[in-house]
Amino acid sequence: MLPVKLLNSLRILTQPDDSTCGPTSLHAVYQYYQDILPLEQVISEVSFLEEGGTLGVMLGCHALRRGYKARIYTYNLHVFDPTWFKLKNEDLVKNLREQMLYKGDTKLHIASKAYIEFLELGGEICHKDLTVDLLDNYFSKGIPLLTGLSATYLYNCARERTNDRGEAIYDDVRGEPLGHFVVLAGFDNEQEKEHVIVADPYQENPLFRNNYYNVTISRLINAIMLGIVTYDANLLAIEPKAS
Repeated sequence: MLPVKLLNSLRILTQPDDSTCGPTSLHAVYQYYQDILPLEQVISEVSFLEEGGTLGVMLGCHALRRGYKARIYTYNLHVFDPTWFKLKNEDLVKNLREQMLYKGDTKLHIASKAYIEFLELGGEICHKDLTVDLLDNYFSKGIPLLTGLSATYLYNCARERTNDRGEAIYDDVRGEPLGHFVVLAGFDNEQEKEHVIVADPYQENPLFRNNYYNVTISRLINAIMLGIVTYDANLLAIEPKAS
């Protein structure tokens, strides 16, 4: 057992299939807060993309509907212009709606509508440099972070494609970068803060073939930022509302 207080009570299940890493990670956060519900229920209630998988903002919407506070730190420049983060929520919603009039990308529209719902449910969207201090601010308060990142970069593996049976397989030539969700469960050494413990729903991951492992802070930050390729590149902080 790794000596981290968050990990002592944060448990993650193995995702049932290739597209359920998001709700499985969300389920782990709920379990951490003693919000006990079946993984199957979370999977059935979270919104999914037509091509499979989900978005961090959709996980945030689910948490808000369950009565949690949710804050997203986004680095997705496909959806957000950096100048927008100085705006009030109503102006941010206005810009998201207007952007959809000029850009026809389907995934952009889906993401934009989800972010509008997130804001209307009371969620908070932030843009702040992704640093050790930002992570430490949450870990020191006992708050795990759910993140959408590039699995291709994190695992340093071949890109992937879907075969005729609907299975994800590695293919360095025909494959595409793959996004993924994991939970960040704290620093493995709270003094040095050089490695972060990852709770990964993909047990057969190429790194350690385990649900828990350590990653250097530089590799983690790079993987999160490169998540922009798959509309990830975010941190989702979920915490119970004060009584």
